[in-house]
Amino acid sequence: MEELEKVQRKLPNQEIDYFKIGKILLSRWYWIALSVIIASAISYTYLWYTPKTYATSGTLKIEEKKSEISDLITVMTTPERGPSKIQSITSVLTSRKLILTAIKDLDYRISFYLSGRVRTTESYPQKPLDINLVKFDSLNFFHSIITFKPINRQTFNLSYKLNGKDIQTNCNYDKLIFIGNTGFRIKYPGAIPSTTIYQFRFNIPEDFIGRVQGGLYAGETAKNSNIIAIQETDSNPQFAADVLNAIMNEYVIFDRNQKAQSASQMIDFIDRQLEYLSSEVKGSENSIEKYKKKSKILDVTTASTTSITKAAEVESNKSLLKIQLIALDQLIDQINKEKNNVTLNFNVGGTNMPSIEALVSRLDNLISERSSLLATYNADSQPIQNINQSILQIKTSALNNIRQIKAGIEKNIQYLDSQLGQINSTIAALPSAQRDMVSLQRDFEINDKVYSFLSEKKLEAQISRAGILPGATIIELAQPNFNPVSPNEHSIHRTAIILGLAIGLGMIVVIRVLNPYIYDKETIESLTPIPILGVIRKFPDEVDENNKQALAVSKPKSIFAESVRAVRTNLSFLASEKANKVICITSEVAGEGKSFVAVNLSSTLSLIDKKVILIAADLRRSRLHKTFQVPNDTGLTNYLAHQAEISEIILHSDNQPNLDFIVSGPVPPNPSELLHSKRMYTLVEELKKKYDVIMIDTAPIGLVSDAIPLIRMSDINVFVIRSGKSKFYAATVPQRISQEYQLDNTVIVLNAFEEDLLHSRYYTTKFTGEYTGSRYYYYSDYSGYEGSGYYLDDEKKKWWNPKRWF
Repeated sequence: MEELEKVQRKLPNQEIDYFKIGKILLSRWYWIALSVIIASAISYTYLWYTPKTYATSGTLKIEEKKSEISDLITVMTTPERGPSKIQSITSVLTSRKLILTAIKDLDYRISFYLSGRVRTTESYPQKPLDINLVKFDSLNFFHSIITFKPINRQTFNLSYKLNGKDIQTNCNYDKLIFIGNTGFRIKYPGAIPSTTIYQFRFNIPEDFIGRVQGGLYAGETAKNSNIIAIQETDSNPQFAADVLNAIMNEYVIFDRNQKAQSASQMIDFIDRQLEYLSSEVKGSENSIEKYKKKSKILDVTTASTTSITKAAEVESNKSLLKIQLIALDQLIDQINKEKNNVTLNFNVGGTNMPSIEALVSRLDNLISERSSLLATYNADSQPIQNINQSILQIKTSALNNIRQIKAGIEKNIQYLDSQLGQINSTIAALPSAQRDMVSLQRDFEINDKVYSFLSEKKLEAQISRAGILPGATIIELAQPNFNPVSPNEHSIHRTAIILGLAIGLGMIVVIRVLNPYIYDKETIESLTPIPILGVIRKFPDEVDENNKQALAVSKPKSIFAESVRAVRTNLSFLASEKANKVICITSEVAGEGKSFVAVNLSSTLSLIDKKVILIAADLRRSRLHKTFQVPNDTGLTNYLAHQAEISEIILHSDNQPNLDFIVSGPVPPNPSELLHSKRMYTLVEELKKKYDVIMIDTAPIGLVSDAIPLIRMSDINVFVIRSGKSKFYAATVPQRISQEYQLDNTVIVLNAFEEDLLHSRYYTTKFTGEYTGSRYYYYSDYSGYEGSGYYLDDEKKKWWNPKRWF
C-alpha cells in the first residue's frame, strides 16, 4: 500500500476526454438495450396484472335561492354559514350518513364478478344471473363469495366456503337454495359456455361505505368559489358514476331539509300548543253554554263586554309572552347540548331578536368547522382547543343575551299582570252570576285569540317551508369514464425506459468502478513512471496453455505478430552499447503470460539474424518443454546441481536455426539456492560468448524470490502485465523492485491487450517529465489497419458473442 500511495502522489497530469466517456458508455449498448427491454417487459407485466382504477367527477353549485312564495311572507331559513360554508358542505358530502343513504339508492343487494385467468372483475351494472332473494336477514346472512359454474339446462354448480370448509354442490334452476341463513333462487340464464365462471355475493349498504369513502373527494374548484367538484375513484367506472350521482342527489335533498328545519321546528312547536288550546277552547265554549242554560242568562252587559275584551287582550298577550319563554328555554337547552344546526324555533308576536340570530349563526358555523377539523386533528390538538374556546365564548354571549330577553319578557308579563289586576277589580264589582259569566267568556276569548294567532303562525310556517329551495344545484352529473387514471400506463412505460437506461448505464459505471484489473497502457501510465516497452495484442484464437507455440512466427500476418515485432524493435534500443544482451522476463504472479512473451520475443529476435537462447529459469512451474514438445528430464537444474554440462542442456529448435533453448529440468527441492549459486552466473557468462541475446524466463517475482539474482545480473528486465488479468497493484511492483535494487533497466510489456472501450481510460495522460531517467517508446494499437488486407486472421468479436459481453 505504501508503494501504491507513492505512485499515486506522483501521477502525471491528466485531462478528461468527454468524447471518450460517451464512447465508453456506448461500448456496451446491448447491456442498456437489454435492461430497457427487461424493464419494459416488467412494466407490461405489471400493467397486465394490476387492476385499473377509474375516476369520474361531478360539480355542485352552492347558492341561496329565493322562491316566489317568499314574496308573500318572510321566509324563515337557516342562516348563512359564513367562511367555512364550503368546508362544512364537503364534510357533509363525505359523511358516512349521506353515503349510506346514497348507496341505498343503488341496486346494491347482489354483486356479480367475472372470474378470469389473471383477475376477477366486477360486472356492475350487468347482472349475468337472475337471482331472487327469498330469505335475507341483514344482520345474519351469508357474506362470502359464491362461485357459479353452468352444467346443463337444468343444473349448475355452486362452490363456496362455509365454516372454514370448501363446499361444492349441484343445484337446479328455479329451486330454493339455502346457504347458511340465506335463501334464494337462480333462474335459467340461457345458454352459457361451460368454461364461463361467475361469482356473486350478497351485500348490505354498509359493505360499500369504505369503498365509496376511500375513493371520494370533494373540494372547491377555485379559492372563494361557490362551485364544488366531487370526484369518485373506483375500479368500476359505472359504479363510480352512479354512486357519485346518488351522493349529489341526496345532498340536494339533505340541504333542502336542513333549510326547512327551522320552519319544521316551528310547526311542531305550534302543533303541540294548538293541541292543548283546542281542547281548552272547546271546553270554555261548552262551559259558557252550560252556564247560560243553568243561570238563564242570555248575554252579558256592555260594561261586562268591555271588561271581557280588555281582559282577553291582556291575557292573550301574556300567553304569547309565555310561549316565547318556552321557545327561549328550548333554545337554551339546544345551545347547552351543542346541537348541530342550532336554529331559533320561531319569532312569536313579531318580536325581533337579530342579536340572538347572529350569535346562533356563528355558533352553528363554529360547530360545523370543528366537525371538519376533527377529520384531520385529534381532540387534544391546538386548533381544536382554539375553536372550543371560541364556541364557549359565543355560547356564553348567546345565553347572556337570551337571559336578558327573558328578563324583559318577564317584566312585560308583570306589567300585564298589574293591568289584569285592575280589570279583575272591575269585574269583581259585577253581580255574582254576571261575574261568573264574564270569567267564562274571558277564558273562551283568550284561548280563542291565542289559538287563532298560533294557527296563523302555523300557516305562515307551512308556506315558508313550502317555499324553501335547496341551496345546491347539480351543474354536471357524473359520467362513466372508461380511461383509467391508475395505473398510469404512459408514466409507467416512461419510468421503465428511464429505469432501464439507468440500470444499463449504472452497470457500466459499477463494473468500471469495481474493476480491479489493468486493461490498457493508460492505466499503467497513471500508476507507475516505469516506461512501457510495448503492447502485445491478444491472439485472436484460443491458445493451448500446454502448447504455446511461437505464434508470432507461425502467424506472421496477424496484428499479434506485428505487435510482438514492435516490442522487438523497441527492445533493440535498450542496452544498445552491449554486444550481448541478457534479458530477464518476469511478472507479479503466474498466468500473466511471461513465458508466452519470452517464447515469441525469442522467436522474432531469431528472425533478424540474432543468435538467441531461451532459458527456462522458472524451476518450480516451467512450461517451456511443452511449448517445444521436448522432454524435461535434463535441463537447467541438472547443470546447476553439477549433474550436466552446458553442452548437454542446450537444445536446438527444429524450425528456427538461430533459436536454442534450455528447459528447466526436474523440479529441485531448493530452486532459490540453485539460482543464487555462482554456477548460474558462470552459465550466463559462457552463453554470452555464443549468443547475441540470452532470454531468461524467470519465476513470478511477486510470489518467490527466485528471480532476484537473475534480475540483478540482467541488462534488461521486462515486467509482463496481462490485460484483464493483472491487478492495479501489479503496476507498482517494477518500480518497487527498481528502487530497492537501484535498477534503471526495467520496462513493462502489456500482454494480451484487446480493444475494449468499457475498461479504457476516459482521460488523456500528459507527462510532466518529473522522472528524468524514464524513456518512452513507440507502440501502436493498430486501429484502422484491420481492413488493409494484410492482417488476415484478426477478426473482431461480434457483440452477440457471449465472450465479449463482460
